[in-house]
Amino acid sequence: MKQNAPRTGVRITTILVSMVVGVVAIILCCCIFLFLDRYRSAMVQSARTSSAQAVSQVSNTVGDYLQDMDQAMTLVKQSMLEHESDRDELLAAFLEFRPDVVAVTSYSAQGTLLDCWSPGRQPKENIYQNLSFNLGKALNSQTAYMTAPHVETIFESYYPWVVTMTAPLDQGGEAAWVSLDLSFSSISSYINNVSIGQRGYCFLIDRDGNIIYHPQQQLLYAGLKSEDTEALSALRDGTYVDDTVIYCLTSVAGSDWRIVGVSYVDELVNRNVRDMIRLSAMLAVVVLVSALLTSWLLSRLLDRPLRGLASAMESFEADADHFTYRPVGGTREVRELSDSFGHMVLRIQQLMSTVREEEVNLRKTELKALQAQINPHFLYNTLDSIAWMCEQGRNADAVKMVHALARLFRISISKGHELIPISKEIEHAESYLQIQKYRYKNQFTYQFDVDPDCLDYYCNKITLQPIIENAINHGLDLLVDEGVILVQVRQDGEDIVFSVQDNGVGMSSEQIDSILRHGPKDRTGIGIKNVNDRLKIYFGKQYGLHITSELDVGTCVEIRMPKIQEGNYEAK
Repeated sequence: MKQNAPRTGVRITTILVSMVVGVVAIILCCCIFLFLDRYRSAMVQSARTSSAQAVSQVSNTVGDYLQDMDQAMTLVKQSMLEHESDRDELLAAFLEFRPDVVAVTSYSAQGTLLDCWSPGRQPKENIYQNLSFNLGKALNSQTAYMTAPHVETIFESYYPWVVTMTAPLDQGGEAAWVSLDLSFSSISSYINNVSIGQRGYCFLIDRDGNIIYHPQQQLLYAGLKSEDTEALSALRDGTYVDDTVIYCLTSVAGSDWRIVGVSYVDELVNRNVRDMIRLSAMLAVVVLVSALLTSWLLSRLLDRPLRGLASAMESFEADADHFTYRPVGGTREVRELSDSFGHMVLRIQQLMSTVREEEVNLRKTELKALQAQINPHFLYNTLDSIAWMCEQGRNADAVKMVHALARLFRISISKGHELIPISKEIEHAESYLQIQKYRYKNQFTYQFDVDPDCLDYYCNKITLQPIIENAINHGLDLLVDEGVILVQVRQDGEDIVFSVQDNGVGMSSEQIDSILRHGPKDRTGIGIKNVNDRLKIYFGKQYGLHITSELDVGTCVEIRMPKIQEGNYEAK
């Protein structure tokens, strides 16, 4: 049967698995993306809240610190109203009670340092620059004001980091202002210890964007780090999220200071998001594998019986004659399809057997009809030759030709039998050669080389005559020299091999192929192709003709058929 082209389509089970896994993957990806988006938003909000809480704590601490300074300034201003001796005692007790106060200083209306109270320390006689007092700022301020943290410069070999609060005095004495230099170390250490994440920090700025204190002050001075304080000062209090940084700003109550908290998105948000992405990816893999396994198990219930059914169809297509169908189990639809295919197989095999028998019978009928035909040209030429011999007085040759023609007809008829003994087939071929030799006026000779053990076997009648006719008409007719035809019969195992060899003009491979496929176009008799077809019909495809030929050398036609004995030839 004709083989179909290789199947390249997609199996329904593959489509089923792909659809299930694809739908699950799409839904899972959408859920994961939505969850991660919500999770990231929640993490950003959590980071903003965490930053705001940290900054709020710093603001409260600094506010408490400033409030404490206000209370201390109130005590100092009250002490400045007392008599000088009482004032000195009160300030001495105050400094002992408040060790964080580095010094209390008073200034004249011209900004000259009048008095300095500091436990165990006296100011330098010549102060090059007093960073704790600024006359211009004091004159412009109607209330107490705070300076930025600075180094105390009025003592010899003692330079603490302080912040100064300066307030005007209203008692009308010599002193016009009083200042408190408080150590900033407690505030700076607290700010330094505040962390928002691993890399986040807080720093102080004023309303104008000037940095009051920064835990990474040295990096700022070295130019290795910078802060956009101008943009930050323009922002209101609140939390702002940049691409990579979260800024949180809070004003310190009772001052113009503002706390700025800096935290990093990749640390507070992205790291947790990446962890969640990894967890989601693992969960997605587990879900996809589960979906794949489940869909695969479901598809197996359908795929295995369908594969079995497809395999059975391929086996039937490859060898329909010997195919035996075994029903395929599975779902109800598959069983119904299997039963339908089984009925179709039986019906097709019955039809094939019927058609094959009809084709063989028809072919045999056609071949018998061809065998019954006599080439009219051959008969006309033979009778014409007989008449010519009689006219020439060659009565003996005419008698021989008549006897040869009679034997030819008698053997051709053979009482309607298809198979005749090989001895009769040799006699038939010899009669034909005798007639043709008379017709061609002895232009060729012929020889028979027959194994005597082969004569009792049977063969198809009129097997040699078409081969010999082709050798004479197409091999020797155009030959200038005398032609030779050699007919041999020999045994080859369980087969009989006839060969007809001539020394004619030969044939090309294309001519040989044309003869075996179509036969010569000018033929009206049986022909070589019909001999070949008849042998294959009766005995099988392994039997038939094999032609070898070489141009200007000759042609050899071998005829192979099985050994058929008298007792079993009717079965063929």
